[in-house]
Amino acid sequence: MSLPLFGGLLPLNRKRALRDVVAGVTLASINIPQVLGYTRIAGTPVVTGLYTVLLPLLAFATFGSSRHLVVAADSATAALLHGSLAQRAPPGSEKYMALVEMAALLTAVMLLGARLADFLSRTVLVGFLTGVGIQVGVAMLPDMLGLLSSAPSTLWQLRAVAQGLPRAQSLAIGLSAAVVAGILLLRRPLPRFPVPLVAVAAAIAASAAFGFAEQGISVIGVIPGGLPGLHLPRVPLEELRGLVPVAGSCALIILTQSAAAARAFAIRHHERVDEDADLLGLSAANAAAALSGAFVVNGSPTQTAMADRAGARSQLAQVTFAGVVLVVLLFFTGPLRYLPRCVLAAVVFTVAVQLIDLRGLRNILRESPGEWALAMLTAGTVPLLGVQQGILLAMGLSLLWHLRHSYRPHTALLTPHGSGEWLVRPPEPGTESAPGLIVYRFGADLFYANDTRFTGEVLRLLAKAPSPVRWLIVDSAAITDIDFSAAQSVRELCGELRERSVTLILARVSPFLRADLVRHRLIPVVGEAHIFPTLHEAIASLPPAVRPG
Repeated sequence: MSLPLFGGLLPLNRKRALRDVVAGVTLASINIPQVLGYTRIAGTPVVTGLYTVLLPLLAFATFGSSRHLVVAADSATAALLHGSLAQRAPPGSEKYMALVEMAALLTAVMLLGARLADFLSRTVLVGFLTGVGIQVGVAMLPDMLGLLSSAPSTLWQLRAVAQGLPRAQSLAIGLSAAVVAGILLLRRPLPRFPVPLVAVAAAIAASAAFGFAEQGISVIGVIPGGLPGLHLPRVPLEELRGLVPVAGSCALIILTQSAAAARAFAIRHHERVDEDADLLGLSAANAAAALSGAFVVNGSPTQTAMADRAGARSQLAQVTFAGVVLVVLLFFTGPLRYLPRCVLAAVVFTVAVQLIDLRGLRNILRESPGEWALAMLTAGTVPLLGVQQGILLAMGLSLLWHLRHSYRPHTALLTPHGSGEWLVRPPEPGTESAPGLIVYRFGADLFYANDTRFTGEVLRLLAKAPSPVRWLIVDSAAITDIDFSAAQSVRELCGELRERSVTLILARVSPFLRADLVRHRLIPVVGEAHIFPTLHEAIASLPPAVRPG
């Protein structure tokens, strides 16, 4: 696979470069507190959040093609890692970090062998992210209240919070409430103002000046500075097998979210995206995360939107973001040790709140109550059963919803209109297209799950027709494939039609359908003279007495 390097970075001119540099600094000021907070979700040391926006950003800028996609730590994949790996090793421990890094490396391998695609419908993706928001928000409550909690699930965490309320620290509550209120109230009137950074900086200064740690407020503690060391994660073979489904789930989230974000912003700016290059970039970014001691990174729709609002128009903004992080790692990790955990939890809590897409859920409910139920089921599964179970359910529901339209496709009875066109009507028994004629449309490929619907509806129309039917035309425009089971059903239907003296005609037969008719030896059964590429030719083949006027 031959791919140009720096596709999302070049070409550049001086004016655009300056704007992207400014946007990169703005993006760093907004997102550095968030990536630090994502480590609370992932269960990794705080410094690993900075690692996710150093080498991974540079790797995607080198190999990816999207000029806008921000590849960094993400709440959904971080929650998935913690939910799947916390039972195997204590979060933050050496073994846990080895598992996290190997999961990132396996994710990189899977991305390299995959294709960018929308594996999840937007409906269940809204529900999944809402569920992640609920789970992460609840998980942050103990820290925001100054409580200690090791509850394993969302419900137990809520119980622990309720039981611990009398012991909550008033200072922690006040700090958390101020941060949450400031970020949520100012994000719309001041979308480019780095409220989280200001909140974090102010909390660090106050903590250092007034000794929050001595007052019982938990702080982050010492954070190692300098560049991350490069190493290959080492995991025993028996542990490696268990990481495959975790990495597969992460890859699925990355493929879905990254594809959606890259395409959306490419369309907005009238650009093209090389999906193979983006796939290589995402794989390289996760490999870089694994080798530098970080966790899985994702093409984040929310961070990409932040970069776009900040004025970013190329990956130079992300490279600048990585440059700012490099400066922080080299010179400014010392002050971070004073950062209260309740403030960091409050920053993550605001991210979680923004994941709960109430407007999207309302829109789904208004347009499709059935899909809304699927979204809500997915949203409930994540906090109740876990993120990995939620993503698997979301994938299954997406496929089942699509299959529902395949095994229960739209069908219709076509009737002639005075202008020479055909009107589409419900295929209700007791109706016909013309005396002695039924023109029937089936809206999907024929396969084992819907062939009985096809044959059953046709036979009901014949049995209840107002006059004896002698000609049945099947509009086959939507039928491009017939599997073995459906072919046998069509063969049996042809036999029954012959017994009733009904002639079957196939109209609008594509080359793909014809190839399947040949493969299943159905051409002699239907008759070559009764297969037509257009509906007009099929109608013209009817006897004049039957042909609609």
